Amino acid sequence: MSMIKIIAVGKIKDKNLSVLIDDYLKKISRYHKINIIEVKDEAISANDSKEHIIAKEGERILKEIKDNDYVIALDLKGEEIDSLKLASKLDSLFVSYPNIAFIIGGSLGIDENVLKRANYKLKLSKLTFLHQMTRLIILEQIYRSFKILNNETYHK
Repeated sequence: MSMIKIIAVGKIKDKNLSVLIDDYLKKISRYHKINIIEVKDEAISANDSKEHIIAKEGERILKEIKDNDYVIALDLKGEEIDSLKLASKLDSLFVSYPNIAFIIGGSLGIDENVLKRANYKLKLSKLTFLHQMTRLIILEQIYRSFKILNNETYHK
């Protein structure tokens, strides 16, 4: 069976947010295998440039991506789509790819090398979210996609 991976920089520090994330992981697991891979976030110091920090985090992300993964980077410059289109996209990807990896960068963004590796760039919203909240939002959208694909009702 194929796998959905969420590769995210940093740990969730808010216990309330962790509870919600765990709830969506359980809901999604009824439909599909899903895994969250957390890579260490780089400490921000006055000696390091933003680019250096993002590059270090990018190296950690790239180590978690397999050659045959379809990579979706969550990026502010990506395509903005609705839930129906996301569900359709996931449905078509499951046919061709063993794994789909969603990438959530750190607080400073995603390294250019990770963006180059991405097969698709997805913009969740014109709004800016904390990268930790982004994890919950994409999980909710993945769950919504499975509800749509299975013709099941889900509140709007």
